[in-house]
Amino acid sequence: MQPVTMYTGAFCPYCTMAKRLLSAAGVAEIKEIRVDKNPADFAEMQQLSGQRSIPQIFIGDTHVGGFTDLYALQQQGRLNDLLNPQP
Repeated sequence: MQPVTMYTGAFCPYCTMAKRLLSAAGVAEIKEIRVDKNPADFAEMQQLSGQRSIPQIFIGDTHVGGFTDLYALQQQGRLNDLLNPQP
């Protein structure tokens, strides 16, 4: 399974929903980076994603986007393929 990294913040309902969706998809571990605690992490998130909103989700080296993008992948049946690429 590809590693999942999520840039998050405190009291973020979309972050919570994204974590629940990933958990339901079988993701046991998410590397969570709290951008509200460290301005350097926020700057890194902006540089990597081109976005200022949270969450920003990465599966492996692929920038998925926010919760809405993650949900769309799941609805299209493409999330599992991204999490578990075939060799």
